[in-house]
Amino acid sequence: MPIHLDEVDIISKIKPQSSALIVPCYMCPAVTIAIRDKKPFLKLFSSLLKSPPFESYIKSLQYRLKDSGVSSTVFKSNFIHQWFLCMWTSGRRKKLMRQLQEYNYVIVLGCDSATETVRDLFKTDDNLVIQGMEVTGFMNAKMRLHLPCNISFEDCKVIPLNQQKTGHDN
Repeated sequence: MPIHLDEVDIISKIKPQSSALIVPCYMCPAVTIAIRDKKPFLKLFSSLLKSPPFESYIKSLQYRLKDSGVSSTVFKSNFIHQWFLCMWTSGRRKKLMRQLQEYNYVIVLGCDSATETVRDLFKTDDNLVIQGMEVTGFMNAKMRLHLPCNISFEDCKVIPLNQQKTGHDN
């Protein structure tokens, strides 16, 4: 199952009158937000390959940034093979690298591996990479298909990464 992520306060880390490129991973964060909001992850007939709850989350983040004086743009990944940011092709990484120079900050919505993928693209220290979500564990859930072709997750549990938190020592 996907990695479970919690939101991080990024607004306080960004200076007003600046710009940010939001680089989302479209798998684990999207599943996390869909489960949190108790909404379908995908609606195949109405949104095809976009997760409506995650798209709403990104829009909300953009509004909060704007209210703080930060302009933002989203680096879109429209194809299913681009959903996992940590496994992007070299071509996709090059496209992102070209766009990075136009922004003061890069906000990564994904796990530590996704953030490292973006950090690896920097040639200078002019920009700042901010991880917008933090890993809290793995999700264990049942995927369900509901009419009319909505994909949801049910009976979700978060399995913590740190075994000591649960009392299970090896």
